[in-house]
Amino acid sequence: MSKTFQAALAKVSLGLSALALAAAAHAVENGPAPTETSVTGNGSFATASAKIATPNGYGSGTVWYPTAGSGYGLIVVGPGFTETENAINWWGARLASHGFVVVTVGTKTTLDQPESRGKQFMAALKQVVSLEATAPYKGKIDASRQAVAGHSMGGGGTLAAARDNPSLKAAIPLAPWHTLKDFSSVKVPTLVIACEKDIIAPVSSHAKRFYDSMNAATPHAFAELAGADHFCVNNSTSAANKATDTKLAVSWLKVFMDNDQRYLPFLKETKPAANLSRYLTAGF
Repeated sequence: MSKTFQAALAKVSLGLSALALAAAAHAVENGPAPTETSVTGNGSFATASAKIATPNGYGSGTVWYPTAGSGYGLIVVGPGFTETENAINWWGARLASHGFVVVTVGTKTTLDQPESRGKQFMAALKQVVSLEATAPYKGKIDASRQAVAGHSMGGGGTLAAARDNPSLKAAIPLAPWHTLKDFSSVKVPTLVIACEKDIIAPVSSHAKRFYDSMNAATPHAFAELAGADHFCVNNSTSAANKATDTKLAVSWLKVFMDNDQRYLPFLKETKPAANLSRYLTAGF
């Protein structure tokens, strides 16, 4: 082996080591090592909440956050057509208990369309960050780590927000609905949760089609809850559905927003939950 080749090999090795160290340095591990049980219910963090007194660019908002610690990723969760914030606010305390700051929102009107909802979700993220210095959740947010999620037309808005804001770390459209079908330009890691018996946003023409349209290089997953209707991700759904929703969403946010690789095995399972009729992954 020549000295020139040895020197080049050493440089490559050092470069790879530096990359590995950089990746490890950016990993955020909040909470104890996860187990199959811990990822399906409330997490280990005590939580509190605070109302947004004057929402700017959206209808209503409640911030949910861990009472201890700091530097958590921020996610917005929004409702669907004709729904209010109350339809999806179970996500607030649930995700916050796993080490995230969550803003559950209502839209300006319950009839707002997906593109408008996506813009409102981004407005909520922006305002929550801007208010932090004097808010009850002061010091809790790492503004460099943000994500979006939403139900139905809010799921369509989630896809639109991910398309238009590539700096987002994760997107989770929930039983999504949108008239647009091509989201191949989305570069944000996207978890699509679908409801098998959905007659409002039929899976074949909405959730699955959105998943299929995505670029192969973009991390994305499709999870379908067996026998479930359009509301399989809302407050009104069963405890079993909420357990699966939690496992999938928490694992997705931990891996792609926090770079916490302890949760990757849950996303790599052939079937992460017994009540899934389909589970597909690509790009990771």
